[in-house]
Amino acid sequence: MTISPRVWTAVELWPEGAPRAAGDGPEDRPRLTPYRPGGAGEEPVAAVVVCPGGGYAHRAPHECEPVARWLCSLGVAALVLDYRVAPYRHPVPLGDAQRAVRVVRHRAGEWGLDAGRVGILGFSAGGHLAASAGTIFDSGAPAAGDPVERLSCRPDALMLAYPVITFGEHRHAGSMDNLLGPDADAALRREMSLENRVTPGMPPTFLWHAADDAAVPVHNSLLFAAALRRAGVPFEMHVFPQAGHGPGLNVQDTSARAWPRLCADWLARIGFRSA
Repeated sequence: MTISPRVWTAVELWPEGAPRAAGDGPEDRPRLTPYRPGGAGEEPVAAVVVCPGGGYAHRAPHECEPVARWLCSLGVAALVLDYRVAPYRHPVPLGDAQRAVRVVRHRAGEWGLDAGRVGILGFSAGGHLAASAGTIFDSGAPAAGDPVERLSCRPDALMLAYPVITFGEHRHAGSMDNLLGPDADAALRREMSLENRVTPGMPPTFLWHAADDAAVPVHNSLLFAAALRRAGVPFEMHVFPQAGHGPGLNVQDTSARAWPRLCADWLARIGFRSA
């Protein structure tokens, strides 16, 4: 019998108002919707922040709740992040993702989570956001007045599905323009090309991409994987011959349909779930 996950009401990352907010509407107030595995025991479970794609213009619904429910079926809690998108630009989305990881750790006891096992998963442009959080992080500010800001924003695991990585030759122009602006200079484009931000201190990483992706070329994942290898960061990567771009869990191609199982096995190997 399948047990439905427990879903909490969405919580705002900054209840008193987000930094750099341009207004006070729903799109100005980033938030997390927590899902915890139904029937889970008393022991804290690992958690994953979910960043849907959408070219930094919107957030794709099929990469939100369905993904959260899939993670819960594995015994892993999921927290869907409604991060800010265009007209918001860098560094606003990154700040939202970093804050999300801190909030999960801060509220881990309340939600029955393990604060030492907080991962992040992103799809397409959400993959760029997740990879940004996985490469650009800090250990927190111990003297901060806000207790959330005292906590680390480094994720313990990084999962990327057909991610936007580079703003160089193989860029996804829409994501780049929405995040950095159409007139972004070369230095900023290079700074936010995340193959340039990989360091040995990053978390273990899982990537998958389709070779026939015509929107976000597979070179994005290949560049990131090469950088991970050079830095000595443990990673697992799968390139499937066909799947196009943006299928989420609804992959039609026979081989690419295996990605959720492969990711689940990887989560077990790194200690995020029982085998």
